[in-house]
Amino acid sequence: MKQSILGVGLFSFLVSLSMLSYSVQAETVFVTLEKDNALAVVDPIEGKLIKIVDIGLRPRGITLSPDNKYLYVATSDEDTVKIIDTETFAEVGQLPSGEDPETFALNPAGDRLYVSNEDDNLVTVIDVANKKVIAQVKVGVEPEGIVVSPDNRWVISATETTNMIHWIDTKTNTIVENTLVDPRPRAASFVSDNTQLWVTSEIAGTLMILDVNSKQIIKKIRLDIPGVSTDKIQPVGVVIDKERRWGYVAIGPANRVAVINAQTLEVEKFLLVGQRVWNLAFSPDQKRLYTTNGKSNDISIIDLESHKVTKSVGVGRFPWGIVSKP
Repeated sequence: MKQSILGVGLFSFLVSLSMLSYSVQAETVFVTLEKDNALAVVDPIEGKLIKIVDIGLRPRGITLSPDNKYLYVATSDEDTVKIIDTETFAEVGQLPSGEDPETFALNPAGDRLYVSNEDDNLVTVIDVANKKVIAQVKVGVEPEGIVVSPDNRWVISATETTNMIHWIDTKTNTIVENTLVDPRPRAASFVSDNTQLWVTSEIAGTLMILDVNSKQIIKKIRLDIPGVSTDKIQPVGVVIDKERRWGYVAIGPANRVAVINAQTLEVEKFLLVGQRVWNLAFSPDQKRLYTTNGKSNDISIIDLESHKVTKSVGVGRFPWGIVSKP
C-alpha cells in the first residue's frame, strides 16, 4: 500500500514538473501578413506555424499590451488599429488611427498609442482606454519610424523625406527639437537607460547613434557587407537588448542582420537570414531574435547565445510586423 501511494506521489510530482517546464518555455509569436490580410501564430520553441487568422486589410504594425492580453494591429487599408484578444483572436475594439496607419508605438504604461500617418505628415496620439484621439502633431514629410523612450519622456518620429528625427514631448505633445540625420531614416530604438537613440538610414546604409541629452549624432556605423552591393544595403528595423550588450539591425534586401556590440559600437558580424528582412523582435527572455523576411515569406529564428540562425518558419505572404509573448 505504501509503495502504491509513493508511486502515485512520484507520478504526480513528475507531471507537475513537466507542466512547469512547459509553462516556462511556452511562448507565442505573432506575425502580420501584409498580402494575406492575416495574422500568423507561431510556436517558436517547436518552430511551427500554429494557425493563420484573418485580421483585416493590409496589416502591418503590431504590438502587445503591457499585460500581454491584447494585440494592437494596424490594418492600413481600413484606416484603423484593431484590438485583438491574444487567446481567442477575437476583435474586441478599434482605435481611431487616422489615415493609412503603418507603424505605431505604445507607451510603457499602455495608455497612449502614437501612430505615424505617412500621407498626412502627422503623428496621431490616442487615449487607449477611451479610444479617442487626443492630439495630432504636425511633423515632417512621410513619418514612419516611431518609438517611445523607456522613461516615457520622448516620442521619436522619423520622417523619411525630411530626413529628420523629431523629439516630441509626451507631456505637451509638441516638438521641442529636430535632428537632421542621414537620408530616409526608417526605424529608431532607445537603449534601456534612455541615454542613446539608435536610428537606421535606408539610403545611406548607416546606423546612427544619437546622444539623448544633446540630441546629436555621436557615431555613424556603415553597414558594409563584403560581397554585397551597396544598393542592397538598406537598414530598417533596429533593436537593442535590455542589458545593452548587443544591438541588431535588419538590412532589407541584403538578407542579413547586423550584430552590433552595444558597448564598443562596432559591427561584430552579419547573419544570413531570409529574403528582404524588415523587422525584428526579441523573445520575452531575450534568448532569441525573430525576423520577418518579406520576400521569402518566412521568419528566421536566431539563437542569441551563439548568434546563429537555427530555423526558418514559413508563415505566409509578405510577413511585416512581429511580436512575441510568453
